Amino acid sequence: MKILVLNCGSSSVKYKLFDMAAGGNVIAAGGVEKIGLPDSCNVFKLADGSKKTLLRNMPTHTEAIAFIFEILTSSEYGAIKSMSEINAVGHRVVHGGEKFNKSVLITEEVLNQIEQCADMAPLHNPANIEGIRTIAKILPSVPQVAVFDTAFHQTMPKKAYMYAIPYSLYEVYGIRRYGFHGTSHRYVSARACEFLGIPVEGTKMITCHVGNGGSITAIKDGKSVDTTMGFTPLEGLMMGTRSGDIDAGAVTYLMNKNNLKPAEVSSLLNKQSGVQGITGGSSDMRDAQAAADGGNDRAKLAIDMYMYRWIKYIGAYTAALGGVDVIVLTGGVGENQAPLRKILVDNLAFLGIKLDEEANKCRGIERVISTPDSKVKVVIIPTDEELMIAQDTMNLL
Repeated sequence: MKILVLNCGSSSVKYKLFDMAAGGNVIAAGGVEKIGLPDSCNVFKLADGSKKTLLRNMPTHTEAIAFIFEILTSSEYGAIKSMSEINAVGHRVVHGGEKFNKSVLITEEVLNQIEQCADMAPLHNPANIEGIRTIAKILPSVPQVAVFDTAFHQTMPKKAYMYAIPYSLYEVYGIRRYGFHGTSHRYVSARACEFLGIPVEGTKMITCHVGNGGSITAIKDGKSVDTTMGFTPLEGLMMGTRSGDIDAGAVTYLMNKNNLKPAEVSSLLNKQSGVQGITGGSSDMRDAQAAADGGNDRAKLAIDMYMYRWIKYIGAYTAALGGVDVIVLTGGVGENQAPLRKILVDNLAFLGIKLDEEANKCRGIERVISTPDSKVKVVIIPTDEELMIAQDTMNLL
């Protein structure tokens, strides 16, 4: 079975083609970037591991997906001879609200329910929907599966997901914590147990998907019991361009003082804040770290703030779980930035955690970076959301 996985963002489409009969091997991978802009392009991997970039004007996701199929089946770059080799398509869908607590086969009714969640994820769900409808036109007989970012967190207890606002606002508008990155948290938590040779049942785990976007999840017996992102992906950790936690009173104060409209304040908090907002420059933690090493005080402050929230939430979730057995690190920062991992672990010494300095000298591989006598295991597990989506798709079919 060959399964195509699509991740349609607001201006991009990432894709991977899996051969599930060959153990889930990736036989093609790439991504269309800058959809709707003059320099839109498809960047994809060649058989030798190098990357190829092809420019083409792609005004919408429809043209982008058509171009992806063109590349997949081309005589020069293709991994398959025809689109008939694709047996199913799995989609990352960001917001499933309370309607979906697991992956589902897409029907018109399911698609309508996804559309009803669109105003809770206006940058993502409409793009996800366009991707689904485009596949339905190009491959009308091929089954499609939706895998929701929010589904894994539907096991949170009410005390964790409710906000302390009038209950009627939850009943009418569904205002509550939903959480995101669920597919990643589900993958790395399960994989960590396999890698460490420990049972899912009885294990208290904190998974940290930390990068340009970031969230932390408290997991007990393999189930999410709390997570840092909320009604939208804005809440929680300080991120590349997102503010994370902020007093709602400060938001209304800014709106009144600067006559900001809702769209403007949303842009401020989602696209102009976080690491970028503090440094006044890049949103990338690698750039912030380099600037801090060069003596830039605001870059140092950005790193201090970024790490403080990471450490603080692990402490909070340790309390929520009544202890912790395993801390999992994933995402761009968690997988690759050893100096920041060291700051994290050194600040968690009160939990009896000890860092193996040599083991920590790595990037993007599965590895335990705590010492054998550490009271809590700290492990790096590179995330693979696309494989999780492909597996869900295969299992449903």
